[in-house]
Amino acid sequence: MYIKTAYSTKGTSSDVIMDIKSQLSGFDVKMLVFFATSRLVPSFVSQKVQEAFPDASVFGCTTAGEIVTGKMLKNSLVAMAFNETAVNDFTIEVVENPKYENNVKKAFSNIENYFKTPVSAMDPEKYVGMVFVDGLIGVEKKLNDKIRDLTDVIFVGGSAGDDLKWESTYVFANGKTYNNAAVLAVLKPGVPFTFIKTQSFRDLGKKLIVTKANENKREVIKFNDKPAVKAYSELLGIAVEEVTNLFIHNPVGLVIDGMPFALAPQQIRGNSMVFYCNVTEGMEMSLLEATNIVDDTGKALQKAKKDLGRISGIINIDCVLRTLELAQKQQVAEYGKLFSDIPTIGFNSYGEIYLSSLNQTATMLVFK
Repeated sequence: MYIKTAYSTKGTSSDVIMDIKSQLSGFDVKMLVFFATSRLVPSFVSQKVQEAFPDASVFGCTTAGEIVTGKMLKNSLVAMAFNETAVNDFTIEVVENPKYENNVKKAFSNIENYFKTPVSAMDPEKYVGMVFVDGLIGVEKKLNDKIRDLTDVIFVGGSAGDDLKWESTYVFANGKTYNNAAVLAVLKPGVPFTFIKTQSFRDLGKKLIVTKANENKREVIKFNDKPAVKAYSELLGIAVEEVTNLFIHNPVGLVIDGMPFALAPQQIRGNSMVFYCNVTEGMEMSLLEATNIVDDTGKALQKAKKDLGRISGIINIDCVLRTLELAQKQQVAEYGKLFSDIPTIGFNSYGEIYLSSLNQTATMLVFK
């Protein structure tokens, strides 16, 4: 065994960390990824998890719900430990104020110095990246675009949560806690790896073009030269007053090579629609319709198992909106059981990253 998971729902932060340490006792932890409810004290948790595993590099973030092998949790901490067989080498960088490109460039310069190779020349079949970002600062698209400009290494990750309070989210690295920051980790795994990106939607073939937007506020003012709410409601054939009831079931999205990438509406502001992720003028969106999350995720897992031969671990960044939809359909436990025979951790996020900035998606890093 070279990947091991642990989780705890104990009452206090101290009890949780003691529980995690006990479960991983005897395992040679080289790197540890953890996700924690914001109801635990973030700065205390980050410091004490690092102290519990002094010889390991530790990173992660706060959540809007946690995922562990076979279970969907609340108010918990979940962790995945890797030994040197699973991860031959890695480095972790913290990007404070990630909206500034120079700060991102500096982090990648440090990554180059560590691996002694240009990030532009790194083989994406040998290296993989993880990224966790403060979920309330709105930099996901800009950060992801800059990463893709700099390297072909694929980064999987998402936006930290705070249990739907929308007040403060945190990222963790090596015992420290950060707001307005992103944590980047570049790994050289010792085992094969692949990715799962699953969005349970189908394209309805109805187009919405962003003709006026306040891009800094992620606000669409007009679709198809009409007030955004009116254009959206007309395509659905419903009254404007009913629009918010269908945001989860009928988001909009980009369709690339027949694959939908959902961009989820968050709220109505006057006649405008505010989104969870970045929107730009001229963007052509399609109206989407939800399908079956459990069925779609099950098929994606089976394909990954077939491609790799087996799965020894999964890190699953799963949009909180998907969990809300699963709750509406009473499928939360059924979804969790999909991972019952696979060592898994993950969290409910405020946005997902895999080749783009996404919503209502599960993006997974899968190890053989």
